[in-house]
Amino acid sequence: MKKCINSGLLWCLFIVALPFVACNGRAKTAGIPEKPKEKDIVEKPEALSVRVVRNIQTSLEFILASNGTLNDSMVLAKDSLVNEIYQKRNFEPVWSNQEKWLPLSDSLFEFLGHAKEYGLFPADYHYRVLENIRTKTSTDTLAQKDAALWTRGEILLTDAFFRMVFDLRKGRLPVDSVTLRKDSMTTQQYLSLFDTLWQNKDVAGLMHALEPKHGGYDSLKAGLQTFLKSAEPLKKYTYVPYPALNSAEYYNILKQRLFEEGLLNSPFDYLDTTSMKLVIGKYQREKGLTETGKLNSNTVNSLNNTSWEKFKRIAITLDRFKLLPDSMPTTYIWVNIPAYRMRVIDSGNVAMESNVIVGQPRTRTPLLTSNVSNFITYPQWTVPYSIVFGEMLSRIKANPDYLRKQNLMVVDKNDSVMNVDSLNWKKFNKNYFPYQIKQRQGDDNSLGVLKFNFANKYSVYLHDTNARWLFSKENRALSHGCVRVKECYEIGRLFGKVRFHSVSARYVAKLDNPAGKACGIRISESAHFYQVFHL
Repeated sequence: MKKCINSGLLWCLFIVALPFVACNGRAKTAGIPEKPKEKDIVEKPEALSVRVVRNIQTSLEFILASNGTLNDSMVLAKDSLVNEIYQKRNFEPVWSNQEKWLPLSDSLFEFLGHAKEYGLFPADYHYRVLENIRTKTSTDTLAQKDAALWTRGEILLTDAFFRMVFDLRKGRLPVDSVTLRKDSMTTQQYLSLFDTLWQNKDVAGLMHALEPKHGGYDSLKAGLQTFLKSAEPLKKYTYVPYPALNSAEYYNILKQRLFEEGLLNSPFDYLDTTSMKLVIGKYQREKGLTETGKLNSNTVNSLNNTSWEKFKRIAITLDRFKLLPDSMPTTYIWVNIPAYRMRVIDSGNVAMESNVIVGQPRTRTPLLTSNVSNFITYPQWTVPYSIVFGEMLSRIKANPDYLRKQNLMVVDKNDSVMNVDSLNWKKFNKNYFPYQIKQRQGDDNSLGVLKFNFANKYSVYLHDTNARWLFSKENRALSHGCVRVKECYEIGRLFGKVRFHSVSARYVAKLDNPAGKACGIRISESAHFYQVFHL
């Protein structure tokens, strides 16, 4: 009997609890907006605009609750701005009216189609989806009655506008320590650009006003137009890593890339070693490379240096200009790493320029922005520990006379010169080396006779060099990270009366030009277009 009572009680509790669970479930479901319909055919033309208004509102409610997601393939980049625009206009369509796209929407869509000319990617602005929607609503009678289709076109075009505005103004690179642009636009200012567009009806004019105000940006963009006209169609290719790996996966990657090049009928064909050598040799012959039939760095670089990769490098360079203010400092030094060039700009004019040597790929010159504080004539070179342990210590252990041949001295913490022959070099390693290695000043010093200091955490600087013959090389990525300047003396003459009487004439001078204007320095990867294309 007791067992029956307990059993009945459990059933009662279950029956009582069930409505609460169901009610709770409905509460959660009620908080999720309804997913937009894929199709919403409206038979009466006069009812279409009413249905589009309702669909825009419900679609935006769903998008905002879904972190910008409209469906599996459509994600809005600026959903909150899009919502602001339509909310302000009571969710009325802004790009279309009575089953027709307005002329301003045509202008914006055409501009999006030319995004590559600005170093941008049309896919970021829903271009293919919008193209499909516009084609259907212009040619398909049934699609013209689809309120859901018109709604998607409206929302995606508005999102594309704001994404384009952001990308032209701020770029897509993250703000970092070398960013000089301090100004920022508020949400309200971005919204006002939409109003400006509708007042002036000038898409290209509004977009151009947002671009960087730099001659280098303009010349690079002009070069990009030429490149896009002459380059093969931009498409992605399989990237081939290097050094080559002796594995089946690497072999398949290489076959896929050779298939994309038209050298194989299928990426799944079996190739023995001899056949692979013949195919690689044919590629090398067609590209004007030394025909070896073997993979080497030049061959892999050629395989990877496609028009698509070149375009991406240009796009990144254009974006780097967006990290700069519209007005640069009155006087500054600009080191252009990939171009191996340096310029001194004073009041907008090129005061001087010079070839430079920059860091090797494994010891790259860092990107930085700083102020040149002083220059030193006949500097001593304190060898960084990275070079001591990475290159010198093993050579010294093999032959201590290496120090004398390189004009190097070993000093203790008191800067006293040590007798290198009395030191037990075998016990020294990267965890124990209580000394510094310095190079005596003079014409054979690695820093040359002039060094420019600027605050930075990388211990790099501009300097002269005793290996001046290296400036004649085409590839000048040769240093440990510092920038060697061919016309180093000219900088000294620009900013102070520098004379070189003798090795002992060593002094430190503050780097101010005659007008007392401090000199900034920027080391950057922004390259002129002709350099980018031939890298």
